[in-house]
Amino acid sequence: MRSSARAELLGFVADQTALPRASVPDRVGLAEAVRLWARIGVLSFGGPAGQIALMHDELVTKRRWIDEARFFHALSYCTLLPGPEAQQLATYVGWLLHGTAGGLVAGTLFVLPGAALMLALSTLYALSSDVTAIAALFYGLKAAVAAVVVQALVRVGKRALRTRPLAAVALAAFVALFFFAVPFPVVVAAAALVGLAASRRAPDAFPAAGHGGAHAAADSTVARMEARGELAHAAPTAGRAARVLAISLGLWALPFALLVPLFGPDSTFVEEARFFSECAMVTFGGAYAVLGHVASAAVDDFGWLAPGEMLDGLGLAETTPGPLVLVLQFVGFLGAYREPSGLPPLAGGVIGSLVTLWVTFVPCFLWIFLGAPFVERLRASRALAAALSAITAAVVGVIANLSLWFALHVAFREVHDVSFGPLRLVLPALASLDPFAAALTGLAALALIRFEVPLPRVLLAAALLGAAVRLAFA
Repeated sequence: MRSSARAELLGFVADQTALPRASVPDRVGLAEAVRLWARIGVLSFGGPAGQIALMHDELVTKRRWIDEARFFHALSYCTLLPGPEAQQLATYVGWLLHGTAGGLVAGTLFVLPGAALMLALSTLYALSSDVTAIAALFYGLKAAVAAVVVQALVRVGKRALRTRPLAAVALAAFVALFFFAVPFPVVVAAAALVGLAASRRAPDAFPAAGHGGAHAAADSTVARMEARGELAHAAPTAGRAARVLAISLGLWALPFALLVPLFGPDSTFVEEARFFSECAMVTFGGAYAVLGHVASAAVDDFGWLAPGEMLDGLGLAETTPGPLVLVLQFVGFLGAYREPSGLPPLAGGVIGSLVTLWVTFVPCFLWIFLGAPFVERLRASRALAAALSAITAAVVGVIANLSLWFALHVAFREVHDVSFGPLRLVLPALASLDPFAAALTGLAALALIRFEVPLPRVLLAAALLGAAVRLAFA
């Protein structure tokens, strides 16, 4: 789920007040931020749920660069946008701390490790007819990723669902998504309307996200910067908005300006730039929301992929760091590899991969640099705070839906979609149970949630165990 939808949040299941409180730095140097964003980019497994949870753990709990209320306020805005919300949240926080340069650094480093790995894996996939070794490598990693999402559900839910109405919104969102396949934008819009309505009649039912949490708003680096008047870049102005819009649209159009004269308007590269630009405008709900459309177009309309290859790409994207929408990079690579417009296939694949990345993520920076100043200005609005708090609760339902989806697809080799009128169910074939994958998922979840084993160790152990078992029984 939502592209759609990064976020960590269990050190919170235990009493947070019992944990040692980190000191709040008055300022954060850009070099220090670069190191942290690079770390987050490398460790951002688990889709948006795990990514958002990881950023919360690093930015709010451990370093206290941003307070919890502001973090969830930004997350709720990013949830409304097309594209991967976790990457946009990283861009938002980086922008708050260091302006445009900080936003570019955070958003780029969030994507770069996963994009580099996806390019390498796409190359191996295209060059090799036997992907047994790749499948073995990611077999155990998938189980760990499922555990990461479960951990994120526990932590995000603990922090976001502080009242019964918020819990009810989360439950309703889960039911709507998992049992009725209600489109993600509809779920988010409904949650926002509920929050707006409640802001007048029952304002205490939907308190601002993070209010009263472990770190007060005045006790974070961003809050101290604001108190010293160092957030001038966060003030919205018409002139600044016009400049951001003009520059961003120019950058978005750059591939067309370069590729059309070189390869012609009907080349694969231009087709991919056009198609994935359209996808970037409609990916509300993240990668899963657009996969059906992409798979249909890539297989039936353009002939870039063979049937079933989209699932292979999704499997790679689910088990590599970075946004799940990187599966589009896989599609762009294979399409241009097979139709390289006169270039060597590998060179064509690399160009197609880069073009897809460019037109997919440039809009993500646009939405943040254009809209975030206005969202910051509206932080004091009680009605908006209630709406965003309800959206955050709906995100918990989204994570719950993603957790169950992941768990079923990891633990069972065959999972089928079944419809009964408006009811849409994802049912596993019980005979296809993979007991080792199920057990490995449980062990990884126990390690992460109960014993708080660092994520890199869990990922590495799961990958090695899974590869050993998969190759032994291949």
